[in-house]
Amino acid sequence: MSAPATLPRRPKGFMFDLDGTLILSNRALGSYQAIPGAREALEELDRLGIPWLALTNGSAYAAARQAPKLRDVGLPVPDARLFTPNSVAAKVIRKRDYRSVLVLGTQGVTHALSELDVPCCVPGDAEASRADAVYVAWHPDCTMEHIHIACARVLDGAAFLTASDVPFFATKEGRSFGYSCAINGAIARVTGREPEVTGKPSMHAMHFVASRLGIAVSDVGVVGDDPVAEMQMAREAGALAIAVTTGSTSKADWDAQPAERSPGLLIEAIGDLVSATQLR
Repeated sequence: MSAPATLPRRPKGFMFDLDGTLILSNRALGSYQAIPGAREALEELDRLGIPWLALTNGSAYAAARQAPKLRDVGLPVPDARLFTPNSVAAKVIRKRDYRSVLVLGTQGVTHALSELDVPCCVPGDAEASRADAVYVAWHPDCTMEHIHIACARVLDGAAFLTASDVPFFATKEGRSFGYSCAINGAIARVTGREPEVTGKPSMHAMHFVASRLGIAVSDVGVVGDDPVAEMQMAREAGALAIAVTTGSTSKADWDAQPAERSPGLLIEAIGDLVSATQLR
């Protein structure tokens, strides 16, 4: 199925993915490079007065730590325009008034949630055995002991949340697998419970984006490189699905996607975004 050349309407604001769309990092998430045309696209939207933000499925770093790294490689991304699944999860957790959340993630994940007023604990804390929610995020040092305590809490009725359940993301070295997806799989296999995703492609994330942009969901242009994380989310929400070929999905792969994961518009270069969406 080939993507049409135009969208049914012009977006009034944009949500950008990071990995494969605006940047490529290494697998350790330690170094970034901007994708050609990304800086120009963001600057052009600013000149036109069109709101935009970036929402990554990466949960390792808080926005205040990650955004400066983006600016270091030339991308004009203010801290206030960068969000992670932790941003969305915090909103969900506060709304549901969980008393204690067992976090399977790096120190950066726990720090980001704590800054957003989430009551966190980690494996080894006395509170961990009483947590009423489990949150799985980026956790390259996860052990079987961590999985064991998470399974025990979920089997005892704790909510099971995750930053992301997408198996791969784009890096300089090619397609890399997501730790949270692997950890989720282990917990789900033991407990029979699937995680509730707070990042993309969840409707939690989609409505969070629209609210931050101050526009209707149907007017959001969702720009990304992943058929599930971005295109499925946009399609399910009635937003505008815009795909790029600079990440984990080639043009041939996009053309082979089923309707529910296919883009409404396919652009090969992110620098072509404004002209391709007929904003000028």
